[in-house]
Amino acid sequence: MPITVKDELPAIVHLRQENVFVMPKSRAKTQEIRPMRLAILNLMPNKVETEVQFIRLLANSPLQVNVDLLRLDTHRSSDNSGQHLDMFYRYFSDVKEQNYDALIVTGAPLAHLEYDEVIYWQELKEFFDWAEHHVTSTLFSCWAAHAGLYHHHGLKRTLMKNKLCGVFKHQCHFEHGALTRGFDDEFLVPHSRYGHIDPTQIADNKNLVTLAGSQTVGAYLVKNVSGSQVYLTGHPEYDADTLLKEYQRDVAKNADAPKPKHYFPNDDTTQKPAKTWQSHAFLLFSNWLNYYVYQTTPYDINLVSHDVRTNNYAE
Repeated sequence: MPITVKDELPAIVHLRQENVFVMPKSRAKTQEIRPMRLAILNLMPNKVETEVQFIRLLANSPLQVNVDLLRLDTHRSSDNSGQHLDMFYRYFSDVKEQNYDALIVTGAPLAHLEYDEVIYWQELKEFFDWAEHHVTSTLFSCWAAHAGLYHHHGLKRTLMKNKLCGVFKHQCHFEHGALTRGFDDEFLVPHSRYGHIDPTQIADNKNLVTLAGSQTVGAYLVKNVSGSQVYLTGHPEYDADTLLKEYQRDVAKNADAPKPKHYFPNDDTTQKPAKTWQSHAFLLFSNWLNYYVYQTTPYDINLVSHDVRTNNYAE
């Protein structure tokens, strides 16, 4: 089954060019099934690019997923996406009384700010608390992962002097983890961040489990015991050229900006990077939708607020 979005969403054009099946809502109304309800809180300034990246991964599932794009009432995007937001996004205040089967909170370009310096931090904390009672499972990406771990579990990040940027090998920590089911012994994921949480902080927290990571990146895939929270410190959703664009922006500011590691063929910035993490990304999102959303959420979506989670995967 496909992802369902508003008929005019620009992401539809991009995804159909990739042969990704995205169903407009006008057609979805003819489907007599209970689709999953998923929301994306998109904190990135490049709205359409981020929508394409996440919807692409969500579409690789047999489940029909209706997607709502959300924005915070107190946050205004810094780019010129006002009309796009007005057409396709809903305010948090408009959905507060509703429930969702799943939620994705994207990263944000806020690496060097303390959390209480973020202008919308108070509303974001309210949003995180709301999700715990109105969403079956929430997936936090990159900056949002660190913010969520701080808000929900009190884990403090440190800022590294040099940005962790590149494509890195990871290992699974459990042989039969539900989220990592089908993963290779080693798999690749892009990272682009200054923030870092000491893995021992996570290991010492009885409510959290680290499912995958490496010596270089630390903890990559973390969840709480119930699976209502899943944290990704990397960017499996990235396109092949996303790190290239970031590098080009860095070089424009500083000619000596370091290259992303293990990214350019032969470490040559003139060569086209390959997308070597896509199969992992598709599998991760498919596993999440299956094991922690579809098999866990109640059929009556009104019961989500009752904290009904029938499947409780320990790993």
